[in-house]
Amino acid sequence: MNQLKTAFWMVLLTVLLVLIGRVWLGNGGMLLFLGVAVVMNGVAYWFSDRIALAAAQAHEVGPAEAPMLHRLAERLATQYHVPKPRVYVSPDPSPNAFATGRNPSHAAICVNEGLLRILDEEELYGVLAHEFAHVRNRDILISSVVAVLAGAITLIANVAQWGLMFGGYGGRDDRDRGAGGLIGGLLLIILAPIAAALIQLAVSRSREYEADHTGAEVSGDPMALASALRKLERATQVIPSQTASPAFAHLYIVNPLSGQTIGNLFSTHPPVEERIRRLEAMAARPPNSRRSL
Repeated sequence: MNQLKTAFWMVLLTVLLVLIGRVWLGNGGMLLFLGVAVVMNGVAYWFSDRIALAAAQAHEVGPAEAPMLHRLAERLATQYHVPKPRVYVSPDPSPNAFATGRNPSHAAICVNEGLLRILDEEELYGVLAHEFAHVRNRDILISSVVAVLAGAITLIANVAQWGLMFGGYGGRDDRDRGAGGLIGGLLLIILAPIAAALIQLAVSRSREYEADHTGAEVSGDPMALASALRKLERATQVIPSQTASPAFAHLYIVNPLSGQTIGNLFSTHPPVEERIRRLEAMAARPPNSRRSL
């Protein structure tokens, strides 16, 4: 099912890129940006994990450098019946974590240094169990592909916006449409990044609830994850992320830009309070009744 979802979002984001090309450069732009979209889809599929890790300025750590991380990762890999992901640490002081990769055999877990400073071992285990749920459910491919393509749309739309304003737009047909064509083009180029952001939101929110539930179920301790989420929510409000970008914000366990957006209108994450409430309700039920509904 997630492979179909990945294909769907690839097609939708490709259409947005092609529309930007049509508005900016006319019919020739449609073909050009179709080619760009094909290349970006390939890059997103094969290299999205490297791009996300590079954006986080993360470096891979071995068992000698991070023994607890590797010990918990090995334990969770056994519990989830997946290969052990590569383990990375980002120097970001804002506490957070994410998973990336195109499938469970090519996955990576990244934690920020800030997270290691404020969580105890049980809370860290809960966070990693959440990220392993993304790996097992193959959410990481969808999220990583959407991140790369949404980032490309935003960048190209910004460039096209300035090109339309100062360098003309489209071909003869567009110029013949005059101000109406220019306004329509500007609207599309302005709205395309918003549409890309909304796609990120749609991909992320439901998957976070599911990963919370699966992670808590596997770890056997919903309250540890709830406690971790509460700490992360508070800390990210006062310690801004130094590496997270809007294109990759939805990969993280909590919104790394939560203190930098107006009212979190386009937050890629469900409210932490609701996530905690669900985990607390899950903890109140007998363990054998905690299966996903």
